[in-house]
Amino acid sequence: MARVLPRLQTRIRLLLCLSLLFASGCSQQQGSDVISQFREGKPQEFLQTSVDRMATLSMHDNLESLYLLMSKLYLRNPQELKKSGFLDARTAEKQVREAIEMQQPLPTLGGKKDLAALSYAMSPEFLGDRVGAFIYAIGSMLVTAHGNRLEFYMTDAINPVFVSNAARNIEKATWILSQRQNKNGEPLLFSNEISEEGSNLSFAVEFGKIVARLDLLTQMLDERYRRIGLNYAQSLLFLNFLPVQ
Repeated sequence: MARVLPRLQTRIRLLLCLSLLFASGCSQQQGSDVISQFREGKPQEFLQTSVDRMATLSMHDNLESLYLLMSKLYLRNPQELKKSGFLDARTAEKQVREAIEMQQPLPTLGGKKDLAALSYAMSPEFLGDRVGAFIYAIGSMLVTAHGNRLEFYMTDAINPVFVSNAARNIEKATWILSQRQNKNGEPLLFSNEISEEGSNLSFAVEFGKIVARLDLLTQMLDERYRRIGLNYAQSLLFLNFLPVQ
C-alpha cells in the first residue's frame, strides 16, 4: 500500500501538468484568434453591434445578388442592352450600380425611385432599358426600406416592418417578372425558363436568397427591440434604477 500511494500521486501530478499545458495552449490559441480578428476588422466595426454588422453584410449580399441578376437578365434580353445606349453590358451595369449605391435617379425613369420606379419599369408604357430600370427599382427600394443607408451603426435604427415589406415586394416583383407580358403575348423580360430542352430557375433562386436574408434580418431586429422592451420592463419590475452614464 505504501508503494502504491507514491505512484498514484505521481500520476495525478502528471495529469495536472498535462491539463495545465493543454489549458495554456488553448488560452494562447484563443488569444491569437482574438488578436487576428482585431487586425482583420475595420475600425468602423467597433461602432457596430452584431445586428448592425449583419444588416450591413445583408445589404451588401443583397445588392450583389441584384447585380448578378442584372447580368443574367442582360444575357437573356440583349434587346434591352441596345436600349440602354451602351455598347457593352458592363458599362450599363456600372451606371445602374452607381445610381443605386449613390442614391441618384436613373435618367430613363424620369426621377422615379423604389416602388414608383418598379411599377413604371414593368409597365407596357415603359420603352427604355427595362433590365436596368427593373434592377434599379428593386435596389433603390431596398435602400429606402433600410432608412436610406447601406452601412449601419449603433446610432442607426432600422424599422423591421419596412424590411419585411421589402421582402414581400420582392416576392411580388418576382411574380410580375415571370407573368407580365407585352401586347404580343411575350414576357416583358425573359428570366426563368422551363421547356423540353431543360429548365433554368436560377432567377427565382437568387430572388429567394434576397427574400430569405431580409426575413432573417427582420426576425433579428424584432428580437433586438423586444429585448430592449423586456429589459426596461424588468427594471421596473425589480425597481432597478436605469444607468445614466
